Amino acid sequence: MRLRPAAQPPRVPGSGRRCAVRACGFTLIEILVALTILAVALAAGMRSVAQSTDAATLLKQRTLALWVAQNRLALAQLANPWPPLGVREGVALQAGSGFVWRETVGGTPNPGFRKVDIAVADPAQPDYVLARVVGYIGQPPLP
Repeated sequence: MRLRPAAQPPRVPGSGRRCAVRACGFTLIEILVALTILAVALAAGMRSVAQSTDAATLLKQRTLALWVAQNRLALAQLANPWPPLGVREGVALQAGSGFVWRETVGGTPNPGFRKVDIAVADPAQPDYVLARVVGYIGQPPLP
């Protein structure tokens, strides 16, 4: 086994050439450029994850609001006597989340039916409707 003198530059693996000590590593600029590219890619990934989380939260709110609206329509269908014409508002709790609802009962050309329009919103933003259900109910039979 032959030892190399300490003054000779190291060999580049896989080639028979010798390289200067400065040419065997990365420069500071190359490392900074690589870190910048990595930072931009990670920031884009985090933005995508945040948007996905926001979309899932909104979908959950809309689903719960739809359930509130469907429950209100079912109550109107079961009401005896049927709901009077006009507007009613209230608060409902669904799966631990609070919602405000507005129920508008209107007439139809056929006096035996009424139109029920139910809008459900988040209490923090009552003007932004998360779910809307429109149904028609018939007059219940007389007892």
